[in-house]
Amino acid sequence: MNSNVREGQWIQTFSGKQFWTIDPRPEEVDIEDIAHALGMMCRYNGHCNNFYSVAEHSVLIARYLRDVCGPEIALWGLLHDASEAYISDINRPTKPYLSNYKEIEARIMESVCIRFGLPIEEPPEVKAADNGILWDELRQNMKEPPAGWNIPDVGLGVALQFWTPQTAKEHFLHTFNGLTNEIGMKDVA
Repeated sequence: MNSNVREGQWIQTFSGKQFWTIDPRPEEVDIEDIAHALGMMCRYNGHCNNFYSVAEHSVLIARYLRDVCGPEIALWGLLHDASEAYISDINRPTKPYLSNYKEIEARIMESVCIRFGLPIEEPPEVKAADNGILWDELRQNMKEPPAGWNIPDVGLGVALQFWTPQTAKEHFLHTFNGLTNEIGMKDVA
């Protein structure tokens, strides 16, 4: 098989590179592209009181996990939504109805994990933190809900800052560099 033949179409990333969302390769994953895109992307499809980026959400999870689980799990937490930099954020209630979204998301996350030396399977601590932060986000950035959310009754206890896209990107990259240095990973950016 010719390795130059790619499945699907490509998108142009912030850094000006090509990225094939259906046929991702670890060497094409770029931390600056991820940080930039997630910094520009608002959580909850923008249905919140203040702009709150996926990058800030990821940094808050990583900081929480760093304190309770250590830097390796925290790095996974920082990158848990990295696929969204390439295929956008789809809200949880809709994802199950998109027949191949989860498969595409899993392919991209596998490339992200390989690129940054992470285990392919998401650690349960990351999933728990991602669920727990929903309480903090609901209480700090959403209108009173018309019905209960199916989430834990207690959050992580993090304070949302509502960073601008540029500030979110800077915090994301700073957190990435700090965690990879602490783990001892070289030349991953």
